[in-house]
Amino acid sequence: MKPFTYTAPTTLDEALTSLERGEEPRLLAGGTDLLGTARRGIETPDHLINLKSIPELTGIHQTPDNGLTIGAITRLSDVAENQLVVENYPILVQAIAQTATPQIRNTGTIGGNLCQRPRCWYYRHPDFPCVRKRGEGCFAVGGRNRYHAIFGGHGCFIVHPSDTAPALIALGARVEIIGPGGSRELPLSDFFVGPEENLTGETALAPNEILTRIHLPPPASGSTGLYLKASERRATDFALVSVAVVLARQDAQITHARVVLSGVAPIPWRLPKVEEILLERGTSAESIQQTCDTAVEGAHTMSQNAYKLTLLKGLLKKALCQLSPRDS
Repeated sequence: MKPFTYTAPTTLDEALTSLERGEEPRLLAGGTDLLGTARRGIETPDHLINLKSIPELTGIHQTPDNGLTIGAITRLSDVAENQLVVENYPILVQAIAQTATPQIRNTGTIGGNLCQRPRCWYYRHPDFPCVRKRGEGCFAVGGRNRYHAIFGGHGCFIVHPSDTAPALIALGARVEIIGPGGSRELPLSDFFVGPEENLTGETALAPNEILTRIHLPPPASGSTGLYLKASERRATDFALVSVAVVLARQDAQITHARVVLSGVAPIPWRLPKVEEILLERGTSAESIQQTCDTAVEGAHTMSQNAYKLTLLKGLLKKALCQLSPRDS
């Protein structure tokens, strides 16, 4: 790891000023991902900015419309234990419970979980100059690609690793960002960018910008949600495939549907065609089968990852069956 300078600002203004000091500044939240990539030489920061001492980036607050605002530096364990989250957004609690280990959840932050770098052993190994590190190609195409993307590859087949991202997108979350030009807000689904837009980055953060807050709208009336994840080992592993489903019903009719995947694409992968089928046909046995078949449309598998198609269909079917009324 190369030498770096370090600051711990106590206000956002100080943090923004610190971002302008170095050629390669990096923001430090929980540090569970950044410190590992820096040790391997994947990240080469010359200036680390610790955000933990900025009070306005921490905490969970109810909004006037009964939604929630979560500070980006709030620890994952604190989010999962917050009573307002437990009562109104149980799918987020489910997703956090399946994130890494209790030790990491006690250190890692929700903003850091959204901004972590992708899972790809070629990207994370210092000896492979892949396209994401400004190399010439993706080693996964002709190499070991068991864990790589089946959607949205576009020449780079990393997978998005976050468990909280699909759950938050399914809930309709928005994020607040601040930078030298002021603050802006955008849907969390637009926060992530694929390799066709940016081969070396994963988010819409511009240089010297900071993710500050996550905004959750009030839960829709009659809504239920479920997060399911398949991984090789129960503890610490990232998703081979995960599925976040949020449905709202009124008089047995589905009025709102969101289905978002992780572990299958460079970004959290939403399935709008599946959502349309659920809105039109509900969760009858025939409809569930159609949604599962539709969910894998457009997938492009490689030599070792076709099993993800079966996992995806199985997880989605399980989620929809569990969320279906017993008499449907």
